[in-house]
Amino acid sequence: MRLARKALLALSTHRGLTTWATHSKVVRRSVTRFMPGERLDDALGAARELRARRMGVIVTELGENLTTPDDARAVAARYAAAIERIASEGLDAYVSIKPTQLGLDLDRTLCEALVVRLADLAAASGRSLWIDMESSRYVDDTLALVTAVRQRALPVGVAIQAYLYRSAADVDTLAPAGVSIRLVKGAYLEPPSVAMPRKRDVDDNYFGLATRLLTSAARTGGPTIHLATHDRLLIERLEAFIRTERIPDSVYEYAMLYGIQTSLQQRLAAEGRRVRVLISYGANWFPWYMRRLAERPANVWFVARNLVGG
Repeated sequence: MRLARKALLALSTHRGLTTWATHSKVVRRSVTRFMPGERLDDALGAARELRARRMGVIVTELGENLTTPDDARAVAARYAAAIERIASEGLDAYVSIKPTQLGLDLDRTLCEALVVRLADLAAASGRSLWIDMESSRYVDDTLALVTAVRQRALPVGVAIQAYLYRSAADVDTLAPAGVSIRLVKGAYLEPPSVAMPRKRDVDDNYFGLATRLLTSAARTGGPTIHLATHDRLLIERLEAFIRTERIPDSVYEYAMLYGIQTSLQQRLAAEGRRVRVLISYGANWFPWYMRRLAERPANVWFVARNLVGG
């Protein structure tokens, strides 16, 4: 499985494969398992359906590493419109952005200005802005953006990747600063000097970080912790800890991707747990899609069945 994961992550950046896949009706059909459509309207339609099942959402437009400042400004304008739509419809939804969508590679001053503007719009509607974490080389710059938002007393959340060795130190800095954290395992191809290569070690680090965050949030009433995992065994460990330590439901939510472990999402929600589904949309879905397959290479068989059936 480790080799399959590495292969899928390597293919996620292959330009020729990206071009072929995004024009293939068969591949596009398989993608619908993981995203309701390419338009914001599709994402918000799914959000309304999930609301009926007592689940909240986070929506994000796919795309990263843009090439011009004008592209970054256009993305920011679309996110501003999304924040306004969410507020006007009264949806239990947040927007999550990627820094390289907003020009981090091109102009850091511009990127910060766009991120702060979106955080201000989100706060005006009573919501936080969420910031995704990309590969390890962007961690410092992404956390600098988080700091810039917090310095303006605006609510913000950021994804922290448990497979990075540095994440324990980052958590210790972010949590006291009032930053919400979405704890994920990590989905980029990283060298073993930077990220833990063994799943067992990642799982143990995730559990350690999660329990530390939950304990702190329960004690201080800090910002909500998003436990972003589809790993049933890990969730069982977390549930046992939450029961034993009497962690209030108000300090955490489970966060899962649209179309993955749907039955588990529904079960947790039916049991009264707060569940938030991450919904992606947009035309630039191929790298993201390959990372989803890499998280669970068995999903490749689902794609293969679609290819054969198509």
